[in-house]
Parts: sequence; structure tokens; C-alpha cells
Amino acid sequence: MLLAFKIKLTLACIVGLAGPTAMAPIIAGLHSPAASLDGPALTEIAPGSFTYRDAGDHVRNGRPAEAPLSSVRFERPLSIMTNQVSASDYQSCVDARACRALDRDVAIAIDRPAVQVSWHDAVAYAEWLSRNTGYTYRLPTDAEWAYAAGSRFKDDGVTIDAADPSRRWLARYEREATLPDDPKTRSFGGFGTNEHGVADMAGNVWEWTSTCFTRNVQDQAGRVVKTVSNCGVRLAEGAHRAYVTDFIRDARAGGCASGTPPSNLGFRLVREQLPWSHMVRQRARSALMLLRS
Repeated sequence: MLLAFKIKLTLACIVGLAGPTAMAPIIAGLHSPAASLDGPALTEIAPGSFTYRDAGDHVRNGRPAEAPLSSVRFERPLSIMTNQVSASDYQSCVDARACRALDRDVAIAIDRPAVQVSWHDAVAYAEWLSRNTGYTYRLPTDAEWAYAAGSRFKDDGVTIDAADPSRRWLARYEREATLPDDPKTRSFGGFGTNEHGVADMAGNVWEWTSTCFTRNVQDQAGRVVKTVSNCGVRLAEGAHRAYVTDFIRDARAGGCASGTPPSNLGFRLVREQLPWSHMVRQRARSALMLLRS
């Protein structure tokens, strides 16, 4: 009886792949066991433009300079995890021997983010999740994270005379030092959702991005004419930008290259937009896995 039901469901899934119109009722009818094959809950943000201050250090005439503002355009929707990767989901990767274990003081809970993870830990999880779902997951770029954060994104510009670098550094540190620094994580949604419906952006968890730290040389007009990248340091976004060595799990113990150290290092992933042919293969794979279960 159960086998016959699975065969019917498998055929229905494959038939539903004939086109977008036929597939819609099949997706809507799937319950949690089959839906989980598609991975974590995502929020899709429509294409659009926004103003973004370039990351990294900027230098003009040998002195620190303000990073320029630029307009960034996303031509395709951005699919990003609604919540950060939970500690329990990360633990599944650990149990599969694909991820390094979390530290002992990190609570393994389904409604709490995985914290004290390095950039390498986050990449390992993304690769494991991609293998298990058939979709491509990856860390967002800094610009993608800022776009998804919307009004929660913190502009790190400092309007202080560049002639005195120490004043700039002090102004930045004083600004960041006034931010809340509660090391205890909250359950998902504890810091609210933004206008896109993405939860806990700029809470007390700084999230790894794929963007490397850069040193940029500007000309007299403020245009970047030379960039040197250091991919041993990555950008982490949260209540402010931080530049953190990629193997660091707890920036409070050292490894934060610039700014006040983050309270917690975690992450969320984006999912690549897939062509229709790939979606067909993925749905067929999900139906086959259901049949075999």
C-alpha cells in the first residue's frame, strides 16, 4: 500500500515537471519530509538598486580616505536564508563528518544560530548542504548582504578630517563601542525582521561573507585606481562591519583586523538561481529519494 502510494507520488512529481504551471500544485502539496529536501527557508528579494559604501581600507595621498559611495544594481532576485544557519542544522553537518564540531559552550538548538564558527566552517557547511540538496549554496558577498539587510545595513562612513588618522580611528571605535554587546544569542526573530522579511540582520551575530579584505588606492578625484586583496581576512557583517581572519571562530579572543570585535560569528547562505533544466533534475531527484525512503 505504502509502496503504491510512493510510486504514484513519484510519477506525479515527474509529471509535474512538465512546466511551471503544472509544477505549482505539486510544490504546494508537499509536506515537511519532501520540502526539507529543498533546504532551509529562504526569502527572495526582488531585483533592484541601492547605494553602497565600498568595503576595505582606502588611501589617498598616503593618508586614510573615505570609502566612495556607489550604486549597485542586482539584475536577478536574491534568494537568502530567512534565518541564520541554526546550531542544530550545523550539527547535522558535524554528524555527517563534513563540518568541524562546534565549541562546547555553544547550545545546540533548532531555534538558535550556530556561533563561534570560522569562515572555513561556513564554507564547509555550504558545500555539504549543496551536495545534500542538489542546489548551490554559498556565502553572500558583502554587497549582497547589505542589499538583503536593507534599512538594517549600517553605513560605516566617518566624516572626520583625513589629515589626522587617529581622530578617524577614535571616532569609529567610539561609535561602535556604544552598540549593544550582549553575548547571549536570541531565538530566531528576536531582533525582528526587516522590510524584506529577513530576520535578525544586524543583531548580535556577525555573519561571514565571501568578500576579501582590500586596500584601495584612490586618485585625487576619489576613484579607486589600485586594489590589493587579502583573502586571509574576510568581511563579517552585523551591527557594524568587521574584518576577521578566516580561521577565527571567536573574534573576541583575537583575529579582528579592524573595528570592535564581533560578539558572535555565524552565517547565513544565499542560494543560486537555477535554470529550468536544473529544477527539473532536482525535482526528479527529490521524488526518487522519497521513493527510496
